[in-house]
Amino acid sequence: MKFIYTAVIALLFVSCISVRADVTTEQSNQTTTSRTDAEAGIRLVMEAQEIAWDNHDLEGFMQGYWKSDSLKFYGSNGLTKGWKNTLANYKKGYPTKAESGTLNFVINDISKIEGDNYWVMGEYHLKREVGDADGVFIIIFKKINGEWKIVADMSC
Repeated sequence: MKFIYTAVIALLFVSCISVRADVTTEQSNQTTTSRTDAEAGIRLVMEAQEIAWDNHDLEGFMQGYWKSDSLKFYGSNGLTKGWKNTLANYKKGYPTKAESGTLNFVINDISKIEGDNYWVMGEYHLKREVGDADGVFIIIFKKINGEWKIVADMSC
């Protein structure tokens, strides 16, 4: 009886190790984006935003943002929630090409938060007929449905 009891315990022990190894393998095989690929993808989104902005295509610029009511934008007018509200603020603040001008982002840091979530710290520079404007930002990118999207933006 003691032999059977010991064998059952040993079998359970080996099974638990096997299950744990499978879980670890599955976790390590999950498709999280490499840091290099993430940075490249994020930079592509921001380059597309610059192009759209330079064409006074604010809807095109907003394609870099998460199209959700949960999007958060924090700027000089306080907190704005939602993609539509953020677009409305851009349209109000930059109604013509003279106000929007030409955009240049300077990315100073891209850091992984966890998983497919990154923050980007940088500067924006607007060359405009109505006077240049410069500021800083911290934006949070998340990979959603295979695409990098801004889920939070603090610009000032």
